[in-house]
Amino acid sequence: MDKRLLDILCCPVSKAPVSLLSRNQLEALNASIRQGSVLTVAGAAVGTPLAAGLLTADGKVIYRIEDDIPVMLADEAIGTTQLAGFPA
Repeated sequence: MDKRLLDILCCPVSKAPVSLLSRNQLEALNASIRQGSVLTVAGAAVGTPLAAGLLTADGKVIYRIEDDIPVMLADEAIGTTQLAGFPA
């Protein structure tokens, strides 16, 4: 992802800055997705593992990145509180 774009992106709800998910965070998220236990904020099941994602500075919300395009829609965000053992 372009560093300049990453510098200007923020959570559309809290306005908190975002950063790329680390490898450990992405692996933990995708393990939970494969188990079928991950929901979006709107309550829809997340069925496909993420290739990349953005995490808010407070570590509470993840936004997926599809084809190098961040999907910054509040209803499609993933709350980290549902992810047991999610690395900080």
